[in-house]
Amino acid sequence: MNWQQAHSDFRIHLKLERSLSDRTVEAYLRDLGKLRAFAETHAPVPQPETLGLDDLQAFTTYIARQGLGAKSQARLLSAVRSFYKMLRIEKVITADPTELLESPKTGRYLPTFLAVEEIDAMVNAIDMSRTLAHRDRAMLETLYGCGLRVSELCTLRMSWLHFGEGFVRVIGKGDKERMVPISPEAMHQIEVYRHEERVHLPVKKTAEDILFLNARGGGLSRVSVFNLVKKLAVKAGVQKVISPHTFRHSFATHLVEGGADLRAVQEMLGHASITTTEIYTHLDREYLRSNILQFHPRAKR
Repeated sequence: MNWQQAHSDFRIHLKLERSLSDRTVEAYLRDLGKLRAFAETHAPVPQPETLGLDDLQAFTTYIARQGLGAKSQARLLSAVRSFYKMLRIEKVITADPTELLESPKTGRYLPTFLAVEEIDAMVNAIDMSRTLAHRDRAMLETLYGCGLRVSELCTLRMSWLHFGEGFVRVIGKGDKERMVPISPEAMHQIEVYRHEERVHLPVKKTAEDILFLNARGGGLSRVSVFNLVKKLAVKAGVQKVISPHTFRHSFATHLVEGGADLRAVQEMLGHASITTTEIYTHLDREYLRSNILQFHPRAKR
């Protein structure tokens, strides 16, 4: 199998067999391209099925010397593992050379989250006399009340709102569908926006079912939501570096702090692995520890 054929087969595998989004597929293919570029520095150029563990270990050294961080290296090697898993499934190879390939240690970072008071301050920073202010408030309440990714917020459809049951339908990464509980406050603000603002917008045909629209009646971009959040953080005096994703972290953190079952949080966030969700238990322990160090009389020396 030559590299061009491998590239084409991998695209089909990722799209049809694994149902990944176009963006994720392209990211995997770019990473495979780095392995191909490494192979092409050798003469004769080795084909995918002829690369062994030693070659792949040399590749990891090669990408590390290019200055890639540990997380970028780990992501790239994850794509390479997926590629060789496909070759094994298709019987192009009989043994997977990536099975003993080690990934760099990336560590685990604790994501930034907002206190309830900071979220309230950002909501109160919205100038309700401004055009589409009700939309902006509804978006913040939905981000925080449902723990959505910004892409999920921007693609949320009115036909996916099941307020009678208290849920919204969400299409997440890899086109995976989940049902997420929605808070009464978020439902209320969405209804206010729909009846007082959205009905007056010149809705484009391509956006007739999209919930959150821009002033021209089209769908919102992720950048516009990012800019809104940054602007409101400044107005509210929030000193942390935040993005729309911070509301998702805040949603999960506050649930874990309140004693929510981790499996339930995983389901609501749409995490494929419980390991991803477990970071919020680490964050919760850090929160508890910081409070003890701050307030316990024996914590000060």
